[in-house]
Amino acid sequence: NATSSVEITADFLRRDDKPFMKNGSITYKKLSKSIKFNHVSFAYPSHEKMVLKDVDLYLPRGTTLALVGSSGAGKSTIADLLPRFYDPISGSITIDGIDIREFEITSLRKGMAIVSQDTFLFNDSVRNNIAYGRTDATDDEIITAAKQANAYEFISKLPQGFDTLIGDRGVMLSGGQKQRLAIARALLQNPEILILDEATSALDTVSERLVQEAIDDLSRDRTTLIIAHRLSTVQKADQIAVLDQGRVVEVGTHEELLQKNGHYSRLYSMQFGEQRESTSKHQEGLIRISHEIRTRLNSMIGFLLLLVDNLADNPQERQELIADAYKSALKILNIIDVIDDMVTLEIKWQTQDANTQYPNLVNIAKEFHTDTDQIVNYLRLLDNNSQQENEFIEKALQSAICFLNNLENFENIIKVK
Repeated sequence: NATSSVEITADFLRRDDKPFMKNGSITYKKLSKSIKFNHVSFAYPSHEKMVLKDVDLYLPRGTTLALVGSSGAGKSTIADLLPRFYDPISGSITIDGIDIREFEITSLRKGMAIVSQDTFLFNDSVRNNIAYGRTDATDDEIITAAKQANAYEFISKLPQGFDTLIGDRGVMLSGGQKQRLAIARALLQNPEILILDEATSALDTVSERLVQEAIDDLSRDRTTLIIAHRLSTVQKADQIAVLDQGRVVEVGTHEELLQKNGHYSRLYSMQFGEQRESTSKHQEGLIRISHEIRTRLNSMIGFLLLLVDNLADNPQERQELIADAYKSALKILNIIDVIDDMVTLEIKWQTQDANTQYPNLVNIAKEFHTDTDQIVNYLRLLDNNSQQENEFIEKALQSAICFLNNLENFENIIKVK
C-alpha cells in the first residue's frame, strides 16, 4: 500500500535527475542598458523535446516586450528563465552584457517582480499579504501601493479593512481582487524588472479593466516582459515577439505586425473575429454597441445633472450618485474597446472600393476615449478635492455632453453605411 508514496518520495529526493544551479558571485545591483536572450535553447529536465529553439530577444531598459503565441509556444518558459527558475541548455541570457548565471541568485531575484495568472496568497491579513517580501514597509507605503493597484476601494470595504484575514490562497476574494493584491505587492517592491505572465487572462471584463489599469501604472518606466493570451492587452508594448513551436517568428510593433499579414495577424483575426460575412451584419453590431453606449451615457448624464443641481437629499446619496456615474464611465470604457477592435478589423478587411468612412470612425473612437478618460479622471479627483467638487462635476458633465455629440456623429456614419 505504501509503495506509490515511497516511489514519489524517493524520486523527489533523487539528485541525479535534477538541475542544481550554481550560485553566481556577482551581486546584482541594477539594470543600466538591456536584457538579451542570445541563441537560447531549452528542454525541461528528463524531457528530450526542445521547448525553446535558438531564441534571440532584446529588451532595452525602460521598455516593454510582449510575448504572444499559441499555447505551448514557449512564452512562459522564457519568463521562467529570466529569474533563473531554470537555466538554458545552450545560449545565454545577459543583463548589461553579464550572463545572469554569474549573478548571486537572491540579489538577482530581488530586482524582479512577477505577477502571474495564479496568484499565491496566504491565510493572513491583507496588509501582510501586500507586504510579503518587504516586511519593513510602512502603513503609508502599503496604502499607497494599494491605491496605485486599484485595490484600496475594495480593501476599505472589507470587514476589518487591511487587517481582514483573506483565507487560504485568498479564498475570500474574487479573481480580480487577488490580482490587484498581487500588483500592490509588486508595486511595494518597486522592481526594476517586471514579469507579467498572463495576469489578466482568467478575469471578467470589468476586473480585467481595473487590473489592466493597475498593470499600466506598475509597468510605467520599468523594464517589462509581458506574456499574454489576449492581444488587446499588449498592443501598446514597445515590441511584440511572436513565438511558434519554440521559435521567434516575428518581432515588431502592433501596427507593423498587422501589416506583415503573418502569424500575429492570424492570431489577431482569430481572437477578434474572422472576416465579416456581410457589411450589414457588421453594421448591425456597431449599431447595437452605440445603443448600449447611449443607454449608459444617458444614465451617467442624469446622475451628473442631479449632482450639479444639488438635488441629492443628503451627503450619502450624493456619494452614491458619484459612484454610479463613475461605474457608468468604466462600463463605457469597456464598450469603447470593442468598438476599437471592430473598426480595426473593418479597415483590415476592407477593399479599395470599400466605403471610406471608417477613418472617420477611428478618429471618433479616439475622441470617445478622450472624453471618457476625462470623465473618469474628474470623478476620481472628487475623493481628494472636496473644495472643488462642484467644479469637477461640471467638467465631467461637459465631457459627457461632448461625448454625446460625438456619439451622434458616430451613429450618423454607421447608418449611412
